[in-house]
Amino acid sequence: MNRVTTGLEILAAEPGLLKGRRWALLANHAAVDSTLEPARTVLSRAAAPPALLFAPEHGLDGVAQDMETVKDEVDAQTGAPVRSLYGHDVETLQPRPEDLEAIDVMVVDLPDIGSRYYTFAATMDAVMAGCTVEGVEVVVLDRPNPINGIAREGGPVSPGCESFVSQIPTPVRHGLTLGEIALLLHRERYPQLKLGVLTCRGWSREQWWDQTGLPWVPPSPNMPSLETAAIYPGLCLIEATTLSEGRGTTRPFHLVGAPWADAEATASALRALDLPGIAFRATRFRPQFGKHQHSICRGIELHITDRDALEPLALGLHLIRVFHDLNPGEFAWRAEPYEFVSEVPALDLLTGSEKARARIEAGSDLETLLGEWRSWVRTFEAELNDIVLYHR
Repeated sequence: MNRVTTGLEILAAEPGLLKGRRWALLANHAAVDSTLEPARTVLSRAAAPPALLFAPEHGLDGVAQDMETVKDEVDAQTGAPVRSLYGHDVETLQPRPEDLEAIDVMVVDLPDIGSRYYTFAATMDAVMAGCTVEGVEVVVLDRPNPINGIAREGGPVSPGCESFVSQIPTPVRHGLTLGEIALLLHRERYPQLKLGVLTCRGWSREQWWDQTGLPWVPPSPNMPSLETAAIYPGLCLIEATTLSEGRGTTRPFHLVGAPWADAEATASALRALDLPGIAFRATRFRPQFGKHQHSICRGIELHITDRDALEPLALGLHLIRVFHDLNPGEFAWRAEPYEFVSEVPALDLLTGSEKARARIEAGSDLETLLGEWRSWVRTFEAELNDIVLYHR
């Protein structure tokens, strides 16, 4: 297997665009080279230390939990100030103008996982918006899409459902790299921005991360493995309910349940759907933090049997439907604010409209909606020609 070369490694070998310039880096702990050295020290050695570092949700070192406020700090490795782009309100998701005025070029190296609601691409979007206003060049160091660049699922975002988890104009499972998303945003929103993308060498769209020869570093606390990334486009939807999605266990997004659920009945109902690429085991688990902390939850564990056949978004919707139908007196949607939004249900923010929630509540067929989304994905794909960097 030939190893893929990332944009980080290409820039480190030819760092001319950084030398003599004030540069900043938007990255986190998982932005590493093939030897596992962090991007910020790799580039500091190749050129010069950064003037600033910017950190996405979970922070520079990836220790903060989901939706946890991250504060500014000073990086012990480079001595550079670290500006958090995930604070206590919506305003803190944007870079400060005075910080952008202090730099000439913004380097972006964020390990994405291929899902619209994984917030790193939204953070890049906010940075691109700010850099457009301040006249700062943006250079994206590209990485492979870990769950391949072919499969796509999901529909568009309707007016009123825009949020930090529905900010990117792609399907839920988008099949793009972060560099390709940057080119899409450049075309759709920021044509005035000076943008460069350093593409990977040796990656083809059908490859999963474990076929690239690159090391896997969990990009956030509850994304421990490639298998977790594979089911996340559907299992993140559980966050929109009062069900535990397995946070606080060693199997986040692989375990789903609640104290009031019937594990065996749930597993049986899900098996009867004969969904592709996935198997279900009735189980019990006890989260140590998060929803139902310290309570025994009854539910299911998910086991991927064929990752190429798996349709994670459809899986997530069917899973919610089963829990909803089996537990009409106990199942509930999330009532707390979700990603700084309180007036729109979390499922609507995640899926992009009220359609999925309305169908689940009404007992309507989900396949009709999934068919509409498949049709929209084909339209989306037909418009990608000018931004696709890697071909099969």
